[in-house]
Amino acid sequence: MFETVMILLCVIVAPLWIIFHYVTRWKQMKGLTAEDEANLGDLRRLADRLEDRTRTLERILDAEVPDWRSRNHDL
Repeated sequence: MFETVMILLCVIVAPLWIIFHYVTRWKQMKGLTAEDEANLGDLRRLADRLEDRTRTLERILDAEVPDWRSRNHDL
């Protein structure tokens, strides 16, 4: 009887316990932490600044070298 109970525990209960344990861990890690959100916010602000700089440089080049886009388009 004891052996039967142990076999059932090892074959049915233990694998389910392990699966549910790791599913729960996976769901906990699925969301972003506050630090992750802060980092994403910082990266977004940096990307916005770089985009503004790129637009400014393109406006300057458009004013000073009007055909720069067509000359460097193939690079």
